[in-house]
Amino acid sequence: MTRLAIVGAMHEEIAALRPCLADVRVEHRAGREFHLGRLDGHDVILVRCGIGKVAAATTTAVLLDAFDAGALLFTGVAGGLGDGVRVGDIVVATTLLQHDMNAAPLFPRWEVPLTGRARFDADAGWTARLVQASRALAADGAHAAAAATHAGLVVSGDRFVATRAESERLRADLPDALAVEMEGAAVAQVCHDFARPFGVVRTVSDRADDAAHGDFQRFVRDVAAPYSRDIVRAVLALG
Repeated sequence: MTRLAIVGAMHEEIAALRPCLADVRVEHRAGREFHLGRLDGHDVILVRCGIGKVAAATTTAVLLDAFDAGALLFTGVAGGLGDGVRVGDIVVATTLLQHDMNAAPLFPRWEVPLTGRARFDADAGWTARLVQASRALAADGAHAAAAATHAGLVVSGDRFVATRAESERLRADLPDALAVEMEGAAVAQVCHDFARPFGVVRTVSDRADDAAHGDFQRFVRDVAAPYSRDIVRAVLALG
């Protein structure tokens, strides 16, 4: 496996992985700390990108260009949208879309101008491994007993969706969307430009409604961070 980039938006989303790295050295670029090391025998770069699509795109471009990462995994939390997607579940993106992209009437709604597409597919191989690892961890009790793994559309936008009205609009406009977050579709677009494979896995922290802000930081620290660590390590064990 070539060098793998592991990215999260917030410190808490990747904090549980940092102690697992060996032979670590830190490099600073574009205002970010890139932790280069070994994780379970694999060359990796671990980095907090910051919140939002621009932060995610900047970090991804640096990883793929300056560090020549061969593949990228993005991990963290998301708000659940799809029916049956519950708090504590895992969502693996098969495709991603920017729900706040709208250059109409020049281009169709959601289409990224000059690309001819609104949806960017995650790498099928990484997606399959993320799903396999997530389900295996749930089956052996490493996740909460009731946790389920879902695979499908994840949508991204530069706002924290935290009202029932907003989540209902998203479900009406994009009925196949499983979850909403703030970075994944930007990562997908940059990886597409560089022709590099990527995967996105999210733990559902809330239902993107009026209660979305409640105990968010505690959930990320106590639930999502260990999930991210265990899923990433399980994926690496698959080879």
